[in-house]
Amino acid sequence: MPIVLSQSGYGKSEVRLVMVSRRPDGHDLRDFTVDVGLKGEFDAAYVEGDNTGLLATDTMRNTVYALAKEHPIDDIESFGRRLVEHFLAAGPSVTRARVHIVEHPWARLEVGEGHHEHAFQRGNGGNRVATVVGDGGEPEIEAGIDDLLVLKTTGSGWEGFLRDRYTTLPETSDRILATIITARWSYRRGDVDYRDAWRGVHQTILEAFGDHYSPSVQFTLHHMGKAVLDARPEVERISFSLPNKHHLLYDLARFGLDNENEIFHATNEPYGLIEGTVERRPS
Repeated sequence: MPIVLSQSGYGKSEVRLVMVSRRPDGHDLRDFTVDVGLKGEFDAAYVEGDNTGLLATDTMRNTVYALAKEHPIDDIESFGRRLVEHFLAAGPSVTRARVHIVEHPWARLEVGEGHHEHAFQRGNGGNRVATVVGDGGEPEIEAGIDDLLVLKTTGSGWEGFLRDRYTTLPETSDRILATIITARWSYRRGDVDYRDAWRGVHQTILEAFGDHYSPSVQFTLHHMGKAVLDARPEVERISFSLPNKHHLLYDLARFGLDNENEIFHATNEPYGLIEGTVERRPS
């Protein structure tokens, strides 16, 4: 039976790009992590040791910095698209390029009634992410959010679930609900204001997380997804991954103390993981 190379690909990961815009009234700071992955006709390098058709990964890193300087980064989706188009044109044996970008938020320090001109703290609200994949035609663009930690101290329960002989968890109609939201969504075809769309989806997710009683994380996932699709017509589908970050009421009765939903033990492992996709379907 012959032995063949069935799949191949390579790229540059964890390219750390930081940009400072030095305006007279204060500086702006943007912080990115960029991953580049290429697919193509690379068999000669793997099988024969012939590198003539390969673009060096060091060149990929340099390209990220050079294009960031040559073209202002308004939104990471457009920057990712420029990178994809560049690598498809630059590598003669490249047939498919994938660029994944994470934007890490920073905010200027508050000083008195205003903001410091050039001192920052890490911002909150989660990381903005985008993945662009292209093969020479119209690229596929996916946007998203990572590490968005949210919690509500009431308005959540877990009741009526299936019980068997191994079930010990008590039912509750009042619990803390906490999760770290990972969300990915894709856009319909056409022109999209990516910055406005991302901000709109982000805000809708936050509002939907807090505006209802949650009988389960599953219900909240669907509720947030439907809210996004109702509010943002440019979004075709949205997927969530929601770890249930448990906050367990601590037993103080053994110390002769009452605990009326005030003292909790926050656990890291193990945790429930709830995932799902909400999408539009043709009528």
